[in-house]
Amino acid sequence: MTITGALVLFAVIWFLALFVALPIGESSQSEAGDVVPGTPASAPENPFLKKKIIWVTAVSTILWVILCAVIMSGMLTVEMFDIFGRMDNSDG
Repeated sequence: MTITGALVLFAVIWFLALFVALPIGESSQSEAGDVVPGTPASAPENPFLKKKIIWVTAVSTILWVILCAVIMSGMLTVEMFDIFGRMDNSDG
C-alpha cells in the first residue's frame, strides 16, 4: 500500500464515519421549542460537532489501522474483487 493509498483510505473511512455520526443524538430546534429567527425549524439545536469529530477521528484511526494491517498482510488483495476476470495474465 502506498502512502497516497493509505491517506485516501483514511479519508474515506473518516468521512463515512462522520456522515454516520452526524445524525446521532440530534434534536431539531422545533423539538426543543426554541427556534432561532432566520433559521428553519428543522435545523439542529446543538450539533456537538467538536465532540463528534473527536470520536469520529478516534474510531476512524482504529478502523484504518486494522484495514491497513489486513491489506498489507495479503489477506485482502485487488484480485479477490476481480469478478469479471480482467486481471488474468493469460493471453487469450
